[in-house]
Amino acid sequence: MGTPEFAVASLDALYNSNHEIVAVVTVADKPAGRGQQVHISAVKKYAVEKSIPVLQPLKLKDESFLDQLRSFNADIFVIVAFRMLPEVVWSMPLLGSVNLHGSLLPKYRGAAPINWAVINGEKETGVTVFFLQHEIDTGRVIQQKTISIGENETAGELHDRMMKIGADTLFDAMNKIGKGEMKAVEQSEMMKSGENIPHAPKIFKEDCKMDWSKPVDQIHNFIRGLSPYPTAWTMLGDKALKIYMGERLKGKSLSEVWTTDGKTFLHFKCADGSYSITDLQLEGKKRMRVDEFLRGWRPDVA
Repeated sequence: MGTPEFAVASLDALYNSNHEIVAVVTVADKPAGRGQQVHISAVKKYAVEKSIPVLQPLKLKDESFLDQLRSFNADIFVIVAFRMLPEVVWSMPLLGSVNLHGSLLPKYRGAAPINWAVINGEKETGVTVFFLQHEIDTGRVIQQKTISIGENETAGELHDRMMKIGADTLFDAMNKIGKGEMKAVEQSEMMKSGENIPHAPKIFKEDCKMDWSKPVDQIHNFIRGLSPYPTAWTMLGDKALKIYMGERLKGKSLSEVWTTDGKTFLHFKCADGSYSITDLQLEGKKRMRVDEFLRGWRPDVA
C-alpha cells in the first residue's frame, strides 16, 4: 500500500524477490494541473507495468473494498507512504501490517519526519520498519537503519537517499519475518528515562514563513529542511519569495532587513550574521539561481 515515488523503491525491492505481491493498494486517479489531465500515482504506474492487480478505494472502510482485500488472502500488508489505515484494514492479515517510516522511531513520529530532522539540525536520522497498531507510529520495531545527515543536505536530497536505504531495510525485515527470525521490540523499551522525544507534525504554508530574527544556523536548517517542498518563504516587496537554498555568513551584520548589489548576491539580516540566498523563486516566476534572478529584477518593482 503506497502512493508516491518513495514507495516505488520498496515495491520494486519486494517484486524482485522471493516474496509474492498479490495486489497493490493506492490512491484513486484524479485530475491535476492546469489541463486537469488524469494523474495516476507512481505506485499504480509501476504495478500496471508489472501486471499486479491494483485497488484504488475512495473509502478504506467501504465493504466492497474490504471484501476485495480479503479475497487476496495476503499473509501481510506492507505500507509505505500511504494513508492512515483503519483497524479493520491493518488487523486483517495473519502476520499483521508493517510500515516503513522515515525516522529512527520513537523519534519523529508524524507526517513529516524527514523535514523536521533537518530543521532541528540533527546529524543523523534513519528508517524504521514496524508493526502498525492503534496509536500512530508507536508499534513494535522490527528493524532500523541509521543515516547520517550532511551539513548542507536538503530534505529532498535526504529523501532520495532514504528511499533506497528504506527499501533495502524493508526487504531485510520482510525476509526475517518470512523465515520466522523476526524479533520485534516495543518502542517503550527503546526510550531512555526522561528523554525528550521530538515529533514530526504535518507542515502547513504558514509554518514555512521565515523568521529572520533567529540565529543563522537555525535559518540554514529551516531553509534546507523545507527544500524543495513545502519550501521556506519570505516577503520581498509585495511578493512572496520561495527560498530553496543559501549560505551562512556568520558575523556579517546588516543595517537593513536585506541588501543586494543587484548582480550577484541577496543577503538577509539574521540574529548573529546574515544569510545569502543562492536558489530562489519569486511569486509568478520560475525557480532560478540568484544571479539569474537579479539580472531581471529591480527592488523598486518587487
